[in-house]
Amino acid sequence: MPLDLRKYSSTVRVIDGAWGTELQARGLPAGASPELWNAEKPEAVEAVARSYVEAGSDIILTNTFGGNKFVLGPHGAGDHAPVLCEAGAHISRRAAGHAVKVFGSIGPTGKVVMMGEVPEDELTEAFAAAAGGLKHGDVDAIVLESFSELDEVRIAIRGVRKVTDLPLVVSMTFASGPDKTSTMMGNSPAELAKLAEAEGAEAVGANCGVGPENYVKVARLLREATDLPIWIKPNAGLPKIVGGKTVFPMGPEEFASHVPAFIEAGANFIGGCCGTTPEHIRAVRRSVDVRS
Repeated sequence: MPLDLRKYSSTVRVIDGAWGTELQARGLPAGASPELWNAEKPEAVEAVARSYVEAGSDIILTNTFGGNKFVLGPHGAGDHAPVLCEAGAHISRRAAGHAVKVFGSIGPTGKVVMMGEVPEDELTEAFAAAAGGLKHGDVDAIVLESFSELDEVRIAIRGVRKVTDLPLVVSMTFASGPDKTSTMMGNSPAELAKLAEAEGAEAVGANCGVGPENYVKVARLLREATDLPIWIKPNAGLPKIVGGKTVFPMGPEEFASHVPAFIEAGANFIGGCCGTTPEHIRAVRRSVDVRS
């Protein structure tokens, strides 16, 4: 039976945390394509997925955020996007077992739609190829995440819907504007919610950005604009450069201390983005359980 995300509108589910930094901890070189490891080092990718299952995630994502031809092209793998996305889905599915859901991750192309860098139909096909691979990999739903331009979200939804009617979460990064509740391109949570509803998405949200305190405000703005389930995955605070390396300062307990505020603001799915680890998610799990 297809997953109905709307049934989560009165509950809270725990998502996973960051993937890139966890893969780097297992040897992925800085600047390398994480998606290539779905073929080259699947055991390392599965270890990350399994670590989030063991931490208590109800939902884990796939190692496919950059699984489109525009992101993979510079790594010589532009034509392999569907295969790498399917492989990433299979890996997360193995780690998830029967109790945990797998949502396929699709990130932006890195192209600015308003600049006309690439024809829209080419962007649409790139998203369709990624979604097709995830569908064949047996994901339960698809997440469009870390988008900053509403026009690209619209194109991505169109691409996904060309190949599958799987439930769809649409999530943007809100870290700009006077109160840090706009995207880099000036889009608001209300605009995203309106688009999500118009295009038939099943959940709407925010990820990455400047940390959990800010996303409490964003979650509230999303809830004011829609009845759809709300998806929230903030970073572990603002990154700092320490010894030439990017470090996220917020530890697991401090990060999880924001969970009650997220729930009060209307969030239904809570996890972490950059800088969060299985320990962060374990702390989120404890906080959610206390509230339920």
